[in-house]
Amino acid sequence: MWTHGWRDRVWSAIDQQWDIIIIGGGITGAGILREAVRAGLKALLVEAQDFAAGTSSRSSKLVHGGFRYLKNAQFYLTRQAVLERERLLKEGRGLINPLAFLMPSYTSDRIPAFVMGAALSLYDLLALNWSHRFYDASDIQAFCPFLSEAGLRGGFRFFDAQTDDARLVFRILREAVQDGGAAINYTKAINILQTGANKVCGVTVMDMAPPLNSHNIAPSQRTLELQAKVVINATGAWGDILRSEIAKPARLRKLRGSHLIIPFDRIPLRRAVSWFHPTDQRPIFALPWEGVTIVGTTDVEHAAPLTEEPVISSVETIYLLSALKDIFPALELSIRDIQSTYAGVRPVINTGKVDPSKESREHVLWNENGLLTVAGGKLTTFRIMAIDALKAVQNAVGQRLKLKYDASVFNSPPVDMFLPEELEPKLRVRLLGRYGCEIQSLATSIKAGELKPISGSQTLISEIRWACHSEGVIHLSDLMLRRTRLGLQLPEGGSRVVNDLRDIVCDELLWSKSRWQHELQTYSDLWKRCYYLAS
Repeated sequence: MWTHGWRDRVWSAIDQQWDIIIIGGGITGAGILREAVRAGLKALLVEAQDFAAGTSSRSSKLVHGGFRYLKNAQFYLTRQAVLERERLLKEGRGLINPLAFLMPSYTSDRIPAFVMGAALSLYDLLALNWSHRFYDASDIQAFCPFLSEAGLRGGFRFFDAQTDDARLVFRILREAVQDGGAAINYTKAINILQTGANKVCGVTVMDMAPPLNSHNIAPSQRTLELQAKVVINATGAWGDILRSEIAKPARLRKLRGSHLIIPFDRIPLRRAVSWFHPTDQRPIFALPWEGVTIVGTTDVEHAAPLTEEPVISSVETIYLLSALKDIFPALELSIRDIQSTYAGVRPVINTGKVDPSKESREHVLWNENGLLTVAGGKLTTFRIMAIDALKAVQNAVGQRLKLKYDASVFNSPPVDMFLPEELEPKLRVRLLGRYGCEIQSLATSIKAGELKPISGSQTLISEIRWACHSEGVIHLSDLMLRRTRLGLQLPEGGSRVVNDLRDIVCDELLWSKSRWQHELQTYSDLWKRCYYLAS
């Protein structure tokens, strides 16, 4: 699937009548495609950039119930999210994994420890899983020795979960395609088609990828008009751009969340730590992820055009760094310890609240002239959003759909699946979580010497070959930032290892030397501009 020449094959087959066309290849669109295919619909997903290139590869990597949303009395959202978290943990082992959190309590905190304890009790009760506990100051420091001692009264331990957000999108998408759906990246919806009665009836799409085997890296720009009974706008923060095509006013608030990535040896956490920022008491976290430590997140207005990649600001960098210095003073962290950064734009419904953090994270559906927009929501609740969206369009597709909120999230691998003995149990679990039923094909494609991790990461060399061969890589940035996360996990965006991968990449993608040099330079410029420190 998505092997050499796949884009031409998809383009030659998509000029047909569809039940549903989904615009947007993040977790929301992927989830809708997955459930649409399960319901027996003829469904196509198009994404203007790469799959998961937007917010869905720039999240906090958490599958969580939204503990902080309890402060805003968003009990229903939290209840939905914690139950989905439990389901994903059960079914997605190796991709969605438990994560212990420490929440130290200080005399300077505005929220007393007993209030936090009550909130955590409610959080656990909503999940039907009692897991939190209070520890005194000495015990909480035993869990994390470099916590600040000044005013430390003790703290709580509780549990959420984490994931590789981009790989979650890919597993959902690819299982949808395996079961009969269609999805294509770098295919932009440039126009919404409407009938004479202004009813949305399809989209015009343009191919934004360079032609196959061409030395020319410019987009081919071939176009097609595609017809559909329903068009679903799952573009997240970009949703108002499509809505403007049918003359609807903006309803979304663009909020940026930015993160720092610190080498693990500078913040060697075995558990996540959550605390309140010393200046404004906003929740901040530092968590171990894939061999690095992620620190986040901010919640600020995003004024830059969405045509540009979001970038952390110097103000946000200083804000997060000051929080780190406050909670971990003994580590003597400085701006030199920041290995990389990333920023994403949240699709939040604009209710006009002064404090952006108080805007609701619940999802809404707007059905406007036949264009259904899915807005808001959380990564954790993607499946609920998908089912709600499909329920809203049942009449338009002309059939009552069999949709189940309690259905399995993922396809189950066959019990008799053969895997090479060289794959040790821990590695099997990791790969199974990321690739599902495709792990057998991946395993049989491993070449001599490729069953070992790339230096400084947990990514196997064989995963590079598999991504280039079978996962629709168009540009080097797709490989380094989404199929793998080497661009975030390694110093300088992986520049020290990327040339070691050149032969595999060029062999599988049929790139010439000049194409490789162009991709390398483009990726390097992108990383320096958008995944490092603000200039």
